[in-house]
Amino acid sequence: MIDITHKSSTKRVAVAGAIVKVSKQATIDAVQNKTVQKGDVFEMAKTAGLFAVKKTSDIIPDCHPMPVEQTSVKFNIVGLEIHVLVEVSTIYKTGVEVEAMHGASVVALTMYDMLKPIDKGIEIHSIKLHEKTGGKSDFIDAFRNDLKASVIVCSDSISAGKKEDKAGKVIVQKLEQYKVGISEYIVIADDIDLIQQTVLKACDQKNNLVMITGGTGLSNRDVTPEAIRPLLDREIPGIMEAARNYGQARTPYAMLSRGIAGMRGDTLIIAMPGSTKGAAESMDALFPPLLHLFSILNGGGHSGKKKH
Repeated sequence: MIDITHKSSTKRVAVAGAIVKVSKQATIDAVQNKTVQKGDVFEMAKTAGLFAVKKTSDIIPDCHPMPVEQTSVKFNIVGLEIHVLVEVSTIYKTGVEVEAMHGASVVALTMYDMLKPIDKGIEIHSIKLHEKTGGKSDFIDAFRNDLKASVIVCSDSISAGKKEDKAGKVIVQKLEQYKVGISEYIVIADDIDLIQQTVLKACDQKNNLVMITGGTGLSNRDVTPEAIRPLLDREIPGIMEAARNYGQARTPYAMLSRGIAGMRGDTLIIAMPGSTKGAAESMDALFPPLLHLFSILNGGGHSGKKKH
């Protein structure tokens, strides 16, 4: 199975369908009148579908076990066709498309098995995904494509050439992944005045984002929060609360980070940990959904739904 430990849990919904086509009206009548010898076709097929959804990871090798929060099975008769719709919901790190399609397949197969003694011409058609929501891909199309960012690395040792920067490069890479342009990548020492001057300059240059890594720990030289806080017009506590919560699920030391985020004018300033792992996890926790902020600033919005 692929590694999904870096992903965040979000609500994810998938709707899949199948069509069971019979060869005569008498078969449809038997289903509706509940006269099929093997039992109530709809109820039996629905039960089988519910089991199938929950057992998907036992059958499909690369599917992750996950909490299934809700499953519904619906039927609609159109002529000699019985249309099946299976909806599955979860709050988890990966989607439920396969679960929904597996459920629809087993519902259809159960109906086939129950009806074949009275109808030798049954066919199963169109097992497919109809709709899905949830996950990072829902938000990508909503982003402006003209966003630009300044990336600032705060570190005495890196600025002195004693260490190589990796955290800043991780931030650059992740921003570029979401089509955010990098206007500046700079390394400076842990100095309050220097940090403030550099951040103010980046804001004056109309950067949408100022991303700072380093100086959020507890040593005497970790002064980034003290430098940034006076510059903010509005602090946004939830941003770094989300990053710390994400990190805490992966290491107990995440609670010690003093990262801070907020707005100065129309510029979002974020100060995150200086470790490569801390920076990477913070970026995974916050992006791309954080970029929706710029749609809000522009008075826009996004439905968060993809259809197939």
